Amino acid sequence: MDALTPSPATFRNRIYDSVLDTVGATPLVRLPRISAEDGLKADLLMKLEFFNPAGSVKDRIALAMVRAAEAAGTIRPGHSVIIEPTSGNTGIGLAFVGAALGYRVIVTMPEGASIERRRMMRLMGAELVLTPSAQGMGGAIAKAEEIAAKTPGGWIAKQFDNPANPDIHAATTAEEIWADTAGEVDIIIGGMGTGGTMTGIARALKPRKAGLKVLGIEPAESAILHGDDPGPHGIQGIGPGFKPRVLELDLLDGVETATERDAIATARRAARTEGLAIGISSGACLAVGLRLAALPENTGKRIVCITPSFAERYLSTALFQGLE
Repeated sequence: MDALTPSPATFRNRIYDSVLDTVGATPLVRLPRISAEDGLKADLLMKLEFFNPAGSVKDRIALAMVRAAEAAGTIRPGHSVIIEPTSGNTGIGLAFVGAALGYRVIVTMPEGASIERRRMMRLMGAELVLTPSAQGMGGAIAKAEEIAAKTPGGWIAKQFDNPANPDIHAATTAEEIWADTAGEVDIIIGGMGTGGTMTGIARALKPRKAGLKVLGIEPAESAILHGDDPGPHGIQGIGPGFKPRVLELDLLDGVETATERDAIATARRAARTEGLAIGISSGACLAVGLRLAALPENTGKRIVCITPSFAERYLSTALFQGLE
């Protein structure tokens, strides 16, 4: 058996009872060519959340919120209707979970979200209600509440408020990073939509390692956590224009910003240089990661970038503009 042939043990115990059982355990991956080109001082890793079964980090919270509500006796298949306002990936996650468990799912979403997201939700049986882009997530939230009020058995998952959101990241995402790095991680960064990912990671890992920094990222065009007014931007999935309830800013060590232009340029560079086709919010995270990894004070440190989704979810967006 040569060095490139996996051991038979590699392929054992790979049968799952449901696709739901494959959520999580996503890989950490280096960027050797970009690191060499930029002469990075730090060890930069990307946690590829698009390895989740429905293609994004939101699969984790979709499953967690539904399971928590079931455990509390709030919802049950065949009787309850899952309703959620989302910019896309949480809606896809809930559509995927709803299909697997037998729930009707209704998603409200700003009409500016990519057509790929709409079609993925509809493919898995979700009903989609679009709201004006100018109203942002606030408009989608108001519409979800309106629908829930007149839908028997209607239950809004409330990703921006639901404690199951940061809880699942504390229990899984954080533990995976810790295990895969054997605790040798110095900085963890990620974009903030609900803020649940970074809140959960910070809650779980900061008490374990003195000096560990957990940083959020928001769009420079809508940097409300820096005191700016909310504004339009093209980094779908982060920067909702308000501070979500699940976001515990006091647990974080700071919030960085990335422009839409840099996010797209960096995502394209990752695809062309590393063969790593990432989405726009992932490009924002990588842009900040590259900036931090180049700093002399971070020499020898290990930085982990949360990479929420894959490029194909953005085919109709500016990420692919001019590539026809």
